[in-house]
Amino acid sequence: METRTDEIAGGIYRFSTYVPDVGPTGFTFNQFFVDADEPLLFHTGMRALFPAVSAAVARIRPVEQLRWITFGHVEADECGAMNLFLEAAPGAEVAHGEVGCLVSIDDLADRQPRRLADGEVIDLGGRRIRHLDTPHAPHNWEARVLYEETTGVLFCGDLMTQLGNGPALTDTDLVGPATVAEDVFHPTSIGPAVPAALNRLADLEPTTLAVMHGSSYTGDCARALRDLADVYEERIAH
Repeated sequence: METRTDEIAGGIYRFSTYVPDVGPTGFTFNQFFVDADEPLLFHTGMRALFPAVSAAVARIRPVEQLRWITFGHVEADECGAMNLFLEAAPGAEVAHGEVGCLVSIDDLADRQPRRLADGEVIDLGGRRIRHLDTPHAPHNWEARVLYEETTGVLFCGDLMTQLGNGPALTDTDLVGPATVAEDVFHPTSIGPAVPAALNRLADLEPTTLAVMHGSSYTGDCARALRDLADVYEERIAH
């Protein structure tokens, strides 16, 4: 498997590994690296991806300089290599929401994590990362996203998931492909929390959606989030 690196915004990199035997047309597992005074990684990948992801980080900055390890929620593809990165970067901290820390990460992480309140900002030096709780959207009680205020990049995790191996960045419709992925995997907790979270995120008017599975998006991000919210509103109604 090959791990690709693409810069999707100024100083923000996408690491993508395509796995062809997941789902009907394959699936990408993506991590995002914010190059700043205090570098941040969003998603670690599974333990098996640590060699590839750490090598990708090292092509931009030495891994031991990593300061923040973050992810949306507690699943192997998002945080399986968390402790391997903590070992490789002695000054790094895991940062997550209060619920995620209380229910899982306090026990799972080899070092005590940093608990973040909803809306709290970490200043990376040249970048400002805002933590936003999105419980049950798309799934898991501790789910959250990150918003980089300087570039407008929304690290939206499993929201807007797509199948296949598309380009790193696109401005073509993602709502249709995301609806197809929902029909294939049924990953989302179908309830009012999902459209509420999507509409709240749309209010940020992000410039880029950094998507965990599939292409990232640079079209009308607010419109895409609201259109996806409408899809789930319709499914809840029926």
